[in-house]
Amino acid sequence: MNITKLKLENFRNYDSQEIEFNKGINVIYGDNAQGKTNILEAIFLCSMGKSFRTSKDKELIKINSDFAKINIEYEKSDRNGKIEYIISNKKNISINGVKINRLSELLGNINSIIFSPDDMEILKDGPQKRRKFLNMLISQLRPRYLFNLNAYNKTLEQRNNYLRQIKLENKPENMLEIWNEKLANHAQIINAYRREFVDKISNKIVDIHRNITDNSEEIKINYLSEYKSKESYIKLLQENTKNDIYKGYTSKGIHRDDFEIFLNGKNINLYGSQGQFRTAILSLKLSELYVIYDEIGEYPILLLDDFMSELDEKRRRKFVENITDAQVILTGTHKLILEKFKYNIYNVKDGQIKKE
Repeated sequence: MNITKLKLENFRNYDSQEIEFNKGINVIYGDNAQGKTNILEAIFLCSMGKSFRTSKDKELIKINSDFAKINIEYEKSDRNGKIEYIISNKKNISINGVKINRLSELLGNINSIIFSPDDMEILKDGPQKRRKFLNMLISQLRPRYLFNLNAYNKTLEQRNNYLRQIKLENKPENMLEIWNEKLANHAQIINAYRREFVDKISNKIVDIHRNITDNSEEIKINYLSEYKSKESYIKLLQENTKNDIYKGYTSKGIHRDDFEIFLNGKNINLYGSQGQFRTAILSLKLSELYVIYDEIGEYPILLLDDFMSELDEKRRRKFVENITDAQVILTGTHKLILEKFKYNIYNVKDGQIKKE
């Protein structure tokens, strides 16, 4: 899988720009605030249907413009395709000239993985980032997962609203059973997918991490969830009703799921060094790469946003050794030199890209 051409119009700081990529490594470099990350953001939008930087579509439109447009041409082993993504008062997305009605129709056409300096915090920060990591991975490969995740979140919001109505307006508590049942139904499906993919990642990450650390570390992932069965899940919600009414939100459930990583039997969050955090996230992301490959028979496109600067020379070399078969589009403030690899180099300045 690879992107052959990207065209931008009124997107972020770009008036009009066209870029052709090769199938291997593509290096985009330039000073800060010149538009490097905007390139990756445009590709990610056409892959996942949303930005990895903002939830506000208006921020994607160039100042003093009414719309932004992205056109991408891509190749897969079984077909070529084109995606047009227009942002104005609302989003309009077309695949091969046919407008789609649901975001789920976009997912899976271009599979991608984003690496950014913020990803170094996946293991350090709270569970929300780790759930987001799983959600992004599974949603690309299982449309049913995204449907149930959205439905769960919508039901959760409705339940939380009703909890506040019980507290403030003395609404009857027994009505909560409607939302408890719905949450349990969606949770059952979501939990099954998450456990499936944590298992897939676990099967990949052990050998990857051994290789990166020269066999000095054993890595293990432990998935944490309050879901055991549908019946016990409903019971969990019922047992916490009083507390939820007091707080005004649902305090228990799969929306609080998490996973933890152990290195040589020790929890990385308690005992890990800075170097170990970087190596573990590297292993985690590479595992994601190979899980997607196993699922679709092609490597996803790797989008590396100033990621290499976060790695020392040894980790950088180990990383590159593992991605030689994937298309890579990476950004940085300096012209990255990769020995023994063929790659394109682009310089970005003031929203203009020039191939060197």
